[in-house]
Amino acid sequence: DMTVCILGSPTVFLPVLLEGGTRCPGAMVLCLSPTWASRVPSETSPGSWSLLLSRGISFKVGGHSTLETFVPPRRANYVTGTFTAGDPEGGWVGELACDLDCPTGGSVPLTHRLEDPLVTRWVLAARANLPVPPTLAFVLGARGDLPAEPEVGRVRLVRLENPQGQESLVQEEVGAFLRGTAMEPYSQVVVRPAGWRWRGTGTRSTHRKEEGAAVAQAVGAWLRGLTEEDSVLLEAMVPTARLPVPPPRSPAPRLPVALRICTLVCRSWGDRPQLCQVACAVGRAESPVRHGAALPQGLDSSLQQWGVVASSQRQALATRLREATEAAMAALLATEAELSPEQRGGTRARTDILGVDFLLACVDDALELVALATNSQRCLETCVLAEAMGRAVGEPPGDLPRLLAEAMLHRAQCHLVEGKDILLIGAGGVSKSFVWEAAREYGLRIHLVESDPEHFAAGLVQTFLPYDSREHRRDEEHAERVLELVRSRGLRPHACLSYWDDCVVLAALVCQGLGLRGCSPAAVRVAKQKSRTHEHLQRCRRGRPPPAAFAVPCRRLQSHGDVERAAGTVPFPAVAKLEFGAGAVGVRLVEDAGQCHAHAARLWRDLRDDDDHPGIGLGWGNAMLLMEYVPGTEHDVDLVVFDGRLMGAWVSDNGPTRVPAFLETAACLPSCLPADRQAQLVRAALQCCRACGLRDGVFNVELKLGPGGPRLLEINPRMGGFYLRDWIREVYGPDLLLAAVLVALGVPPVLPARPAPRAHLAGVMCLGSEHGAALGGGGGMEALRELQDRGLIRLNRLFEEVAGDGEYEEPLLSVACDGATRAEACVRLLGLCQALGIDSP
Repeated sequence: DMTVCILGSPTVFLPVLLEGGTRCPGAMVLCLSPTWASRVPSETSPGSWSLLLSRGISFKVGGHSTLETFVPPRRANYVTGTFTAGDPEGGWVGELACDLDCPTGGSVPLTHRLEDPLVTRWVLAARANLPVPPTLAFVLGARGDLPAEPEVGRVRLVRLENPQGQESLVQEEVGAFLRGTAMEPYSQVVVRPAGWRWRGTGTRSTHRKEEGAAVAQAVGAWLRGLTEEDSVLLEAMVPTARLPVPPPRSPAPRLPVALRICTLVCRSWGDRPQLCQVACAVGRAESPVRHGAALPQGLDSSLQQWGVVASSQRQALATRLREATEAAMAALLATEAELSPEQRGGTRARTDILGVDFLLACVDDALELVALATNSQRCLETCVLAEAMGRAVGEPPGDLPRLLAEAMLHRAQCHLVEGKDILLIGAGGVSKSFVWEAAREYGLRIHLVESDPEHFAAGLVQTFLPYDSREHRRDEEHAERVLELVRSRGLRPHACLSYWDDCVVLAALVCQGLGLRGCSPAAVRVAKQKSRTHEHLQRCRRGRPPPAAFAVPCRRLQSHGDVERAAGTVPFPAVAKLEFGAGAVGVRLVEDAGQCHAHAARLWRDLRDDDDHPGIGLGWGNAMLLMEYVPGTEHDVDLVVFDGRLMGAWVSDNGPTRVPAFLETAACLPSCLPADRQAQLVRAALQCCRACGLRDGVFNVELKLGPGGPRLLEINPRMGGFYLRDWIREVYGPDLLLAAVLVALGVPPVLPARPAPRAHLAGVMCLGSEHGAALGGGGGMEALRELQDRGLIRLNRLFEEVAGDGEYEEPLLSVACDGATRAEACVRLLGLCQALGIDSP
């Protein structure tokens, strides 16, 4: 079972528990008492503990919750809770969550760091390069949680060996700070003690900048009681920007007010920060606006109230706020990664939910977001309140509970696959190299069955089982031999799957033999053989519209006599291609029967078996098919299906193919299509997969979209190839490889319910024959690698060397650029292609 455990008070987590109960019924469990849980030594991580739940409140669909007793106790896969400093429940929550063997969303030590404004302000200035209030901090010299350098940005650190007898040093530092250039725009300062112990106390004194002696006296008073965990801060009181507003209707005076912007960000897919929600609070300018002192309101309405009239300006500020918030979390996560397990509260403890507070200030007549501090739960409380207030007046539910629930469930699922034994059939080429890196990342134990005994992956897997299965017309026999190999090694895999096109039927047969979850061999055979796919769908006449509506007339070709018979039923122009082909090798547009005869003769002469062109399906023979040409734009739909239910779908666009050979030229993600046209493609792809019997797995479906709707080209009963897994992960976050493993393990993957793209990608495919000179002798390849190392492009190497030649060539690599918009990505890509000399027509 998957178990996401929330320890302590449910107040702020209740919307997340309810959302998680809808997404994964029973997976979210609330633990309200230390007597409901116990810690036992971990069986997998020496020195760590497993958290077992004997009781808990579980959440189901529709908001139903049940107090349950778990026999045997349930093992937690993910743990978080109320680690808030000073919270009465913080003691037992922190003790139960310390040093666990499962991912833990926070800890008491991490919360102490987040609640210390000096530590976080230093990180925000030094690592995230964010503006912070000019700050002078006094600490005891023994503090090791701060960098050695005395000054970063607007933060200056003064280390005192002994607070006593340092009056002259304090006066000198205070005077220099008050007279410094950083303080020029400000007229007031605040003196306060800082550290997690002082969270929420509001203890401070406010002074005019000219009152140097009083400021130094206030600092000295706090220094006399300074402890090693605390600091004394002297900081500028940054006023909220004063913008011109329309003349008031009333002559009554307007009092100056302050605006505090509260942001909540979570660790999302791929450990990337993602802004979840923004809430604002307004108060009197002379005293800081504190959390919980005012009801929250939205950012857009707050900016309008402040006089930001143009919607484009408000949108630009919202974008800057998102970038600043996500940069803040990225910086804090990077510093956390440098801490020892003891400093983090456990090897698996990490901050997953973070609040960052900002002020909207004015610097040189320009609006600036000034980062104040971070917190572990105060922004969460404010944002949950804002969400509840909106729903009370009929606003649609926001994204906050969904994003947090998805992040927690995803981390639990990543833990669930750790240590699982995966039998992988077929290693593939260099284009599948990411599989071995991902296996290490997710803690998978890969047992690889591969035809090439010298394959480079042999040293990258747990068990290497060389077995020549290239003659796939004997897959039933191969399956028996593979099963014997697996049993002789004593392997008991939890799942079996294949990412390599040639091996999908063999993997289905082995799955069946081992009694593991997967599609039936019959369903995979129907999808693998292209003419059989369309003939099967043409018989599926139930539904609105039926799957038959997406099929295309086609005929199998095994001889020249078949060509004549097919020419009588398939209209020209038509497409002739290999029945079991991959990578568009041997695909050709033919205008009449004569061209079809000529193409078939060349193909049957040149491509007889796997030795002639490995990896394109010739292990199944070189039969062909003739298919009616379908006009329209070409698209890939990558589906995640569990028990026939659609869990996730992504639509990408292909550029015009290299007619008459149909090699791919370019692609982009997200799709350029409007939402309703993308929905047509996704529904057509799903209906075709279901109709063929593909009900469990990750599938790649190629379709064309014309004026009359989608038409199927082919179904690949495995994860999308080339660049697709990498692009989808970059743009949307989820990993198709992990989704395939989860489905094979019988776990419905948690994927974004409303996927929003983080960027736009546009890419081109390079051919050895056309671009080899520019990439090789021209130094283009070295330039591409350097650009990739700097994060400026995405480079997907598809083959180690030129694959095939002339008519049967395959793309060598994919080069892509990203941008905030599709237009920006395309401009960057075109510039890159021109610079490298790969800008062919």
